[in-house]
Amino acid sequence: MVAFLDLPLELLPLIIQHLVRPSHIAAVCLVNRTFYDFAISHLYKRVFVYAWHKEAKLRVIKLFTTLAEHPHLAQHVYQLEIRDFPKALNAADYETVENICLVGIRNCRNLRVCTWTRDGSLTTNILEALQQCPALQELEINGHNEGNYKPWLLTKFHSLRRISLIMPSASVIETLPTWLQNTGITVRHLSLICKVSTVVNDGLLESLVPFLPNLEHLYFVNCIKVTDRGLVALLSQNVIGLRGLGLEGVSPQFDMREFSQTCTRSGTMNRLQSITLTISAHLSPTWEVDVVELLKPAPLERFHVSTTGGTVGNTLNDAFCAQIVDIHGSRLRRFSVHRMRMSVAAIEDICRRCVQLEQLFIVVDQHKLEAIGPALALARNLRSVHINRPLDLGSEDIPVLARERILEIVKQCGPNLRQFGYNTRVLQVERVVHSVGVDVRLGSYENPEVPEQFLVVRT
Repeated sequence: MVAFLDLPLELLPLIIQHLVRPSHIAAVCLVNRTFYDFAISHLYKRVFVYAWHKEAKLRVIKLFTTLAEHPHLAQHVYQLEIRDFPKALNAADYETVENICLVGIRNCRNLRVCTWTRDGSLTTNILEALQQCPALQELEINGHNEGNYKPWLLTKFHSLRRISLIMPSASVIETLPTWLQNTGITVRHLSLICKVSTVVNDGLLESLVPFLPNLEHLYFVNCIKVTDRGLVALLSQNVIGLRGLGLEGVSPQFDMREFSQTCTRSGTMNRLQSITLTISAHLSPTWEVDVVELLKPAPLERFHVSTTGGTVGNTLNDAFCAQIVDIHGSRLRRFSVHRMRMSVAAIEDICRRCVQLEQLFIVVDQHKLEAIGPALALARNLRSVHINRPLDLGSEDIPVLARERILEIVKQCGPNLRQFGYNTRVLQVERVVHSVGVDVRLGSYENPEVPEQFLVVRT
């Protein structure tokens, strides 16, 4: 039998790219010089710190110390994701940490994507350092600038393809038209994620009309003053056509019928592959019909729907699901429902008729779980499943689902299933081949990426 070391070196990068846990990639780097040369760029390609990481704030310091002291490693960084930061320091220590960060950022000459979301940690100095990264194309930042950074600095970021602002303050929103005037021709993705914002409104969208002709992805979260009027205006000069649209928590006055009819006439949805919508108490009785009409021309692949909470829309209409599947079932790869119950019949219909379905996120009462396995078995291409409990049940009402019970459901699923989640728990599906068959097991989730079902913006 051919030994592993007898394999051509050209195959090594193809093998390494399937490793997802940084500790595993680091171990490969320690094998020998050849393995190091192939694996080191993969190890540093994406560096990240999440708030739930053990000693996350210390990790930030160690990370930027490495990037500052070893420029040859920093040059491998393609994506930098900082979601925690040590803010509770005295002035002298904070200045020292920030200076280390600045040097580390400047050494990342090939940085393409930067995410910096910890409230109060993004400063004027850090923004200026990021502006010295010539390859930067995507920026996701906390938009709360008061006492942290000067908002006009954002207008100096040019040639960006993606801009995502989280909890933007009024002064940051005021700079957005000027910023997009400078860089809008290249922008393909714009996300505005708010808690409850009145500064993101139709007037703002109308002011952005001349600057976003090539927009392909547009997402609003809790922008309660955005209506169909502003959105239609913003899309009126679009020459590319949207591929992704998210409308979560927009204005109760958003007229879905008017929006649907306008988009149908203009062909706005003719390229749409992903949509995210929320159902609230203020929707018109024809909302579901209007959404179906809106999406008819779209080559839809990913459908996401949720409720804004409470008892509103606590069960997703079976007929509405069936209509979506009627039109888009042959293409749908993801069907995602959050904070709304679904019937087993609707889930079974989705699994049977969506022949390319890879991801399914649903809300099901625990007493119906026994019927879920046979329904999921109908979706032979399914790779990821996540089941949530209904929103109106308190945490004390449902115990953690036993691992053995999850395994029973998993064993009924198709051979492509790789991930299964229940509430906040995510497990990795492993298959061990024996001479007499395949043993299905559940393991810990290893991928450092945030599971798709937990993302704020679902694209």
